[in-house]
Amino acid sequence: MTSTELGCADRLCPQITIDALPDHPLLEIFEFYLGKDSANDIGNNKNYDGWQTLVHVCRRWRYIVFASPRRLDLKLYCTPGRLVHSKTLDIWPSLPIVIVAKGVGSKEGVTDIISALRQKNRVCKIYYFDGQFPNFLLKEISAIDEPFQALTSLELSSFAHSVPVLPDSFLGGSAPRLRSLHLDGIPYPSIGKLLSSTTNLVRLCLWRIPHSGYIAPETIVPFLSTSSRLESLDLGFEYPRSRAQRASRHPPPLIRVVFPNLIFLGFRGDIEYLEDILSQIEAPILNQSYFCPFNQLVFVTPQLGHFFRRTETFMTTRTAHVAFSSRAVMVKLSGPKEMANNNSEALRLEISCKPLDRQLSAVAQVLNSFLSSLPTLESLEIAVYRKHRRLEYEIDVIQWREFLHPFTSVKYMTLEPEDSVRLVAPALQELSRERATEVLPALQNLFLGMYRWQPSGPVKESIEQFIATRQLYGHPLTVHYWESKSRKFVQ
Repeated sequence: MTSTELGCADRLCPQITIDALPDHPLLEIFEFYLGKDSANDIGNNKNYDGWQTLVHVCRRWRYIVFASPRRLDLKLYCTPGRLVHSKTLDIWPSLPIVIVAKGVGSKEGVTDIISALRQKNRVCKIYYFDGQFPNFLLKEISAIDEPFQALTSLELSSFAHSVPVLPDSFLGGSAPRLRSLHLDGIPYPSIGKLLSSTTNLVRLCLWRIPHSGYIAPETIVPFLSTSSRLESLDLGFEYPRSRAQRASRHPPPLIRVVFPNLIFLGFRGDIEYLEDILSQIEAPILNQSYFCPFNQLVFVTPQLGHFFRRTETFMTTRTAHVAFSSRAVMVKLSGPKEMANNNSEALRLEISCKPLDRQLSAVAQVLNSFLSSLPTLESLEIAVYRKHRRLEYEIDVIQWREFLHPFTSVKYMTLEPEDSVRLVAPALQELSRERATEVLPALQNLFLGMYRWQPSGPVKESIEQFIATRQLYGHPLTVHYWESKSRKFVQ
């Protein structure tokens, strides 16, 4: 541009300094800088200290920042080595305090955190994490017996071998403003008292619960009945229960607790415990679940089926993906891509066991309790990712047939990679001899994923015989071959 053109541009869009901006746009700029919009649902972000830079620019900026502490989410951030003492508190306004304690090993660090914990009326968030070694600070935290009225988020995690049990008096048994509670490896058997006071709870995660922190299913659900805002619930145990505990089960209640806002449910433990939980709750808008039951010989899961049939998301699933690995079998049920939260995965079910025959038996037992009642399920994907073991090709085809039996509405089945084709093909040949349309009665298309490989010999013969028999009984089937690497059809 020429100098004349630049002069005209300056007159049309005159340049001004930031001091000329009114308070409101400045406040919006401050919000963007502090990253409040990128904070998660419980208000956590990584720029707690950013406001301290802003208030040191000039008096006006200092006034604007301190005039909107809630809008800008102003907090004092305390970590080991950053002591919150009376002098620090005198400098700043009475802002909420966030305590972050990770791997605190020195006495000075413990002293710093304890000093901050004394500000019980201002501490709003506590994050504690240690590694493999016991930490004395956790003992200090577990000894807190006074209510923290401002506390909104509490996260305690420990991987130590000896972890103190949180007593009944922890936090005075009251945290009325608590929105997020995450305990990982922390035993807290009397947690019900605290939960009964947390009517604002949005997220609850009790993970790797040791034996010393066991909580009965008939105990935890009633205490959560007042948490109508609960959106996410995780329950995970570190070890299976004893046989005596499994035997002491209660009949399903006549009235179930409704969680109107629950969208995620996670569980790891005995299948009987999960059954007890599901028999007590209703979650009408639940759209994502993760279940990881401990391995056992017999899975009896009637409540799992009843729960799914009461939940709309599961009744609209379209695709089932079953993956067999060397350590576990994984089942994923997915619905339409336009589902809530842009996450179409409604259920992830994982059973940890190594032998393929045990994986088939376990997953068949669980799926038979509910899968045949899903009317919209139309696609089945089977993937086998295991090291070559000759004995696995000799698995009784009856096991594969029992696994495939509940997929009554499936129209499309994909076998990928090659091991999936080699293992399932004998079962398909068995279906061609008897019960030709009893298993997979709605199947119309079979997709075989390959990597520079074409079925030959007994595998090819099994597939061709399956196709011919389906044709004979009035259920024509089309087979499609495609390359796994390029994801392109080759025939």
